[in-house]
Amino acid sequence: MENQIKHQLNRKQNGSQEKLPIKIVQFGGGNFMRGFTDYVIDQLNKKAGFNAGIVNVQPTQGGSVHKLEEQDNLYTLFSRGIKKGEIIDTKQVISAIQKSVNPYTHYDEFLALAKEEELEFIFSNTTETGIAYDESENNYAGPHKNFPAKVAVLLHERFKHFKGAEDKGLRIIPCELIEDNALALKEIILKYAKLWNLEEGFVQWVEQNNYFHNTLVDRIVPGYPKDDAETYEDQLDYEDRMMVVSEVFLLWVIQEAGNLKARIPFDQINEQILVVDDIQPYRLRKVRILNGGHTLMLAPAILSGKETVKESVDDPFIGQFLRDTIFNEVNPTLGLDESEIKDFADEVFDRFRNPFIKHYQASIALYFVSKFKVRILPSLLGYVDINQKLPLNLTFSLASLIRFYNGSLGEKPLPLNDEESVVNRFREIWENEDHEQVAALALRETAFWDTDLTQVDGLTSAVAKALWEIDHHDMETAYQNFIQFNS
Repeated sequence: MENQIKHQLNRKQNGSQEKLPIKIVQFGGGNFMRGFTDYVIDQLNKKAGFNAGIVNVQPTQGGSVHKLEEQDNLYTLFSRGIKKGEIIDTKQVISAIQKSVNPYTHYDEFLALAKEEELEFIFSNTTETGIAYDESENNYAGPHKNFPAKVAVLLHERFKHFKGAEDKGLRIIPCELIEDNALALKEIILKYAKLWNLEEGFVQWVEQNNYFHNTLVDRIVPGYPKDDAETYEDQLDYEDRMMVVSEVFLLWVIQEAGNLKARIPFDQINEQILVVDDIQPYRLRKVRILNGGHTLMLAPAILSGKETVKESVDDPFIGQFLRDTIFNEVNPTLGLDESEIKDFADEVFDRFRNPFIKHYQASIALYFVSKFKVRILPSLLGYVDINQKLPLNLTFSLASLIRFYNGSLGEKPLPLNDEESVVNRFREIWENEDHEQVAALALRETAFWDTDLTQVDGLTSAVAKALWEIDHHDMETAYQNFIQFNS
């Protein structure tokens, strides 16, 4: 298509001229939302007759909703990855967004959204810092910079316009990566109601006639492929400046309230979208298996000379080490349905092997100790409680972390990227040449682990043995010797 003059993506040329009723107001039209929620709604429209249009509201003054408007709010989504061992590589035009609004330049247009007759949902992804209270937003009159303040105004305008009608409340479904995200947002909205001296009837309407759904979301959406744009452009017969690339995997867990299942036919599309009474088990498996998988293989992989997650998982030693650890030492501590966590773990390995995403181990090493404490340590201690013995792979992973913080492997510096206090303390610990002493000092450092790990029976001597092996052999030999010694 080198010599072809391409037209800009638009609804007339694309045949996407249907006018959908506005049922969703969305705060945040960045890569994640376009590769996640907008994709889901588009699938619901095309496969389940959901018939829902989205209005995309620009969350910050520096946003770029005008770029979407210039191509009629259409964009191409490339979904690439591995699913059940098969490579998936697809593309589609997403047409669910009907309109994009900049509330900083068109505030009246933003307020008018409150009057949309069929409006039923608010989605958001304004980053983890978006759900926050700003007491300087003490004036009801906008435009507001603060995201919860925008939602509070929109809800109040709807309350006034429909005179507090019970059936005009909304379902708020935030996708920010914080625990209890919807409840946190609700609490701040009510703070603004108090700050602005809004009527008590509005507060009651928010409490009784609007539903706030906590969520857990999971999908890697790298976004616009700036490093390889030409390869993607060559697959299109139109110009698209807003195309998005995402992985194939998608998980959306939403807390049930007000019979959400009856309002959105999620079960009619082939995606992992779960409406449940309790999202905590799903959060647990994500933290321990997905995030934990990254963390527990990090030090063994880097000390083996592996640079990316895919390279690590494809390596016969690291890949088998990771699989054995997750299936034999992590999963049994979770107390969840065995078949469900097995399926989830298999999906995690597909994601780790994704040939289209380069995930560098060095980037995962950021705040390594605190990640290990949250993601791995509960599995290690849980295994000890259940089995009254050490999980050898998790113990070897912990020893590898301690060795990693030595700071170098031979002449090669290691990618330490942690708080200065952590790095400095490990430097002091490694001034000792005796591995038993190093293990004891590192494990009893409660600033790292929030507990004295030398109190775990046998852990200190096991870690010391692993450290000695790592310092005298390559990683695979060190591991095999460590396992043989402790078997």
